[in-house]
Amino acid sequence: MSERVLLKLGGSILTDKSADCAINRESLATIAAAVAAVRTEGTVIIHGAGSCGHPEAKRYHLDKGAAPGETEGIYVTHRAVSGLNAEVVSALREKGVAAIGVHPLHVGVADKGRLVAFECRHLETMLALGMVPVIHGDVVMDLSRGACIVSGDQLVRYLAAALSISRVGLATDVPGVLDGGRVVPEITRRTVVNLHIGDSMHTDVTGGMRGKIEELLGLADAGTCSDIFHVSRVADFLAGSDHGGTSVRGE
Repeated sequence: MSERVLLKLGGSILTDKSADCAINRESLATIAAAVAAVRTEGTVIIHGAGSCGHPEAKRYHLDKGAAPGETEGIYVTHRAVSGLNAEVVSALREKGVAAIGVHPLHVGVADKGRLVAFECRHLETMLALGMVPVIHGDVVMDLSRGACIVSGDQLVRYLAAALSISRVGLATDVPGVLDGGRVVPEITRRTVVNLHIGDSMHTDVTGGMRGKIEELLGLADAGTCSDIFHVSRVADFLAGSDHGGTSVRGE
């Protein structure tokens, strides 16, 4: 099996997180061109929701779950994030990438806010056919709470292991993890306790940068390292070149 790469696109580079589902199509087109030019074989893309989903999830308190007869938030939130997913897929296909959207609501199950199952056999077949699955943060059914939000970062951790991913990269609107304005070149369980990491200033029900790092440290514990870098360095990451960002490693 050839090398598999997982690229996660942060919601902040796809949307204006201070507006209501304002999609940054210029950034999206640039990312799509970089993916098409460098590599598509063995590539899985996951993207965050940005302003398409976080406000809806917060409005309907999906972080607390869903009760019988109070399910409108599930529909509204999924509609928002799947709409963004359609835009991402369209941009990739316009550049010649064989992208196809995959919705976690349809194939994932959570319990107490954490994924416990995600159907991957169709993803394996898509990859074997040379397709690029494009998956997104979504609302899923939760065995304990009725429903919950599964972030793109949680999907990264789960699917990197499930799909035997070799390299994981997170494209963001910052050049890496910042501490006092400088990029931290490497993070481990031992060094993370000394960092001063800010949270997202916009509506984010999934934990912001702190949430990302915790998921990636869990991934590192399982043996898979990951990288966080500025979106302008997507091509460098896909090519396996230096991206000037942060690496999250196991001890």
